[in-house]
Amino acid sequence: MRRLPVYLLLDTSGSMRGERIEAVKNGLQVLVSKLRQDPFALESVWISIITFDREVKQLLPLTALESLQLPEITTPESGPTNMGAALEMLCSKLDAEVAKGSDTQKGDWRPLLFLMTDGKPSDLAAFREVVPKVKSKNLAALVACAAGAEAQDSFLKELTDNVVHLDTADSSTLMSFFKWVSASIGTGNKSVGTTEEIQLPPPPAEVHVII
Repeated sequence: MRRLPVYLLLDTSGSMRGERIEAVKNGLQVLVSKLRQDPFALESVWISIITFDREVKQLLPLTALESLQLPEITTPESGPTNMGAALEMLCSKLDAEVAKGSDTQKGDWRPLLFLMTDGKPSDLAAFREVVPKVKSKNLAALVACAAGAEAQDSFLKELTDNVVHLDTADSSTLMSFFKWVSASIGTGNKSVGTTEEIQLPPPPAEVHVII
């Protein structure tokens, strides 16, 4: 069975402490629950979670949806947002975890990436250096979410044209975002193999697309 790899890159820097990170945890639970109700997703979706603050960690290696156990997510009290290092790790995991096609067998479907931050990359030089590398990875969709008033869209626009902004990073808004992500994954799962790029569903009112 060909897999649909989905990578979630989540900002866990100090500014995410408290309500924001709890909302992310609840959103992830809703995301997994909704996808498990979709028989198509249950067959093919595999999920990985990479977090970034001063450290970058792959908390969940690429794992089948049906056997997935959400990891414990923590945030430091303060420190930088090393988004560039997180994208560098993503590239290495894409190379290591995603099966490439060959003459004798088909590889995995093109991966989906969803990145969420409430700030901007602290390691800006590393971020800008890795952006072309990420773009070369032939992702089926790359969505970046700027959550809250402090999040800066301009840096995310350097990475992808698919940037959305949440006016607030409270629990209800983040929940709307994760529900939209689950719908986007479901759409991508049904359209794999039929189109070059997946068409994302319209976002809810709380999720603004940045043009």
